[in-house]
Amino acid sequence: MRILKPVVTALLVLVPPLAAAQDQSDAGDELLQQLHDADPADARTIERELDLVWRRSGSPAMDLLMSRGQDALEAGEVETAIGHFSALIDHAPDFAEAWHRRATAFYRQEEFGLAISDLGRALALNPQHFNAMYGLGVILESLDRPDPAFRAYSQVLELYPTHERALEAVDRLQAQVTGISL
Repeated sequence: MRILKPVVTALLVLVPPLAAAQDQSDAGDELLQQLHDADPADARTIERELDLVWRRSGSPAMDLLMSRGQDALEAGEVETAIGHFSALIDHAPDFAEAWHRRATAFYRQEEFGLAISDLGRALALNPQHFNAMYGLGVILESLDRPDPAFRAYSQVLELYPTHERALEAVDRLQAQVTGISL
């Protein structure tokens, strides 16, 4: 397992503010508001719709690379997936979802430093990307960094209050981080 300490440190500085670099479409903004206000059943449907919005690059060729990368990842062909996502990033460096998907592939290889770096880029481009925030929390928690993991999970819940896995993670880490159990 390789951990890139400078990358982790840099990202921990980025987690609280997460400066915006990618404009959300009107549809994405509207879906995020609906997601924030939705009950759990409706939230899952809205989450899927939002995922579709975020996966659209605006280019059929880039969408094909995304699709091939995701298919390879789902088939367990992680190196192939990384190749597709890397090509996508080379051609569309401002496409947040490409960075997020490649981070997922790096995580599966236990390349946590590379995954954190890509998540940092995804979040810089799309600060509302709650799945990237959640992934960051998972990695930080696995690296025994409960405080920043707790902050990442809490940021997920600010956007998506019924996110089941983030709720579980906050409950799990609450006593460890604050010293107060719920």
